[in-house]
Amino acid sequence: MIAIIDYQAGNLTSVQLALESLGAVGEITADPARLRAAERVLFPGVGAAGSAMRTLRATGLDRAIRETVAAGTPFLGICLGTQILFETSEEDGGVGLLGLLPGRVRRFRPRDPRTKIPHMGWNQMRRRHPHPLLADVPDNSDFYFVHSYHPDPAAPADILGLTDYAGGAFASMVARGNLAATQFHVEKSGPVGLQLLRNFLNWQPGRDPAVPPA
Repeated sequence: MIAIIDYQAGNLTSVQLALESLGAVGEITADPARLRAAERVLFPGVGAAGSAMRTLRATGLDRAIRETVAAGTPFLGICLGTQILFETSEEDGGVGLLGLLPGRVRRFRPRDPRTKIPHMGWNQMRRRHPHPLLADVPDNSDFYFVHSYHPDPAAPADILGLTDYAGGAFASMVARGNLAATQFHVEKSGPVGLQLLRNFLNWQPGRDPAVPPA
């Protein structure tokens, strides 16, 4: 079973439809037990970190996510679901997150005041090193973004891809062990997004030498 985490902050139907287009069935669930039983987990999201974390804690999904990742289940975060994997966020005056990846989530601070925030639309990701999720995804492919905050990983080895915006480069894709995450929306990124999602459905963490150690 492929679980899509429902924490009242996700574009869940789009993710479910993207899976269906690949011949897979995703179950939208807020049940921690279903999450623990899943063979793969997707953690999508839009919205604010503070309200999302309150929902995760109130439902027990925060503990279930930590246990699922610790058990080695293939896990993919998307957009807000990526940011929540880190330790803290500058959003909402400062928010404690899940702490599964070392680092912070920061607001864009453009050098040019004319730069639009949120970062919205298509932008390229350049690959830093190989990974099974990027198989048959060309380097510098365009993906679809909608966000005002971005991950700032503490461990450079966790960064799979970088994207330029607001006068600098931010981590647009990260991975560690069985955990991977994209700041862009794979479900809205056309053929390359679907290819990345297809790769996730076939991913066997720990069995591929291209996966860096945790």
